[in-house]
Amino acid sequence: MQNALILLNKIKSSHPELYSIGYKVIHGIRIDSEEAMALYTDADISFTAFLAHFVRTKINGNKVYFIKNVHIEYTNICINKCVFCSFRSKTAKDSWELNHDEILERIRKNISNGIKEVHIVGGIHPDKDIYFWLAILKNIRKEFPHLHIKAFTAPEIDYITRKAGLTIETGLKLLKENGLDSIPGGGAEIFNNDIRHKLFPTKIDWQQWLLIHKTAHKMGIPSNATMLYGHIEHISDRIFHLSKLRALQDETSGFNAFIPLKFKNKNNDLKGIKESTLHEDLKMFALSRIFLDNFKHIKAYWPMLGKETALLALDFGADDLDGTINNSTAIYSKAGATEQKPQFDESEIIKLIQKHRKRPVERNGAYE
Repeated sequence: MQNALILLNKIKSSHPELYSIGYKVIHGIRIDSEEAMALYTDADISFTAFLAHFVRTKINGNKVYFIKNVHIEYTNICINKCVFCSFRSKTAKDSWELNHDEILERIRKNISNGIKEVHIVGGIHPDKDIYFWLAILKNIRKEFPHLHIKAFTAPEIDYITRKAGLTIETGLKLLKENGLDSIPGGGAEIFNNDIRHKLFPTKIDWQQWLLIHKTAHKMGIPSNATMLYGHIEHISDRIFHLSKLRALQDETSGFNAFIPLKFKNKNNDLKGIKESTLHEDLKMFALSRIFLDNFKHIKAYWPMLGKETALLALDFGADDLDGTINNSTAIYSKAGATEQKPQFDESEIIKLIQKHRKRPVERNGAYE
């Protein structure tokens, strides 16, 4: 801390507001939304990175977490018509879906790689309710009892439970009883209902997204949280989003990690929007690490960012790279993700983390 204070004192007279913010961060005092805005708009990226690295080191030391996992996207068919998305309608020629046997076979093909987690998400298929998924969860748990099952975003859970005529609480209870261990953070997008109405008018609002995660946390189902940034939102929208996540984490402590997701502009109706720059991406990671003082982990999701940017994010607050992802989530590739064939060999992950002067730590789905 002493070295940090020495560096901080150098800006005390020239930037008193930033000095005050930095002093709070270094002493573990929470910053508010106005201070977060000042940090994003007024501070040099090197100063923000300095603070984010300080917080990251305080929480996670020099560790970088990864997991051997498989991602299964079970369908690109979706009832929602989000303008930023590359999902398809049921009648589209390039639509597809996996059945139970195909999902199980994809896990079998990767089990020899020592995977510890299966991550299952997809579009909101109009014909599938919760009972379709209870059967597949039960079969996965029976055949692969050691696997951590992370599955179904909040919008998926909302639809499959309502379609079955169940409450969210009852639906989550059934999912947990049949093998669900945690839920991913997708579907959060940005917490501004005006923007949500413009970009994805049929998707659940941000209040419902939070309610589903809150309900899951209270039932002992941890989750991740995401934010899709770099489209038509303002910086203030991002900070509002972070503030709502931080407030729920104060209440439940149920979030494992936060994942900033960069908007990609290929094959969707927002293709005219210029994507955020590397400078903006790294500053977003730094701000997230500083502001979300009650989140232990910030994940740099390398299939969307690209491996090199994800590694850079480790110096801007991130401490987790997700994992080997032996089966790609095709939706990101369709939207123009940097890694068109997202797969990361375990030895490659370890070597790159070590090359980046960090300590690789293999985890399981519960961050153990």
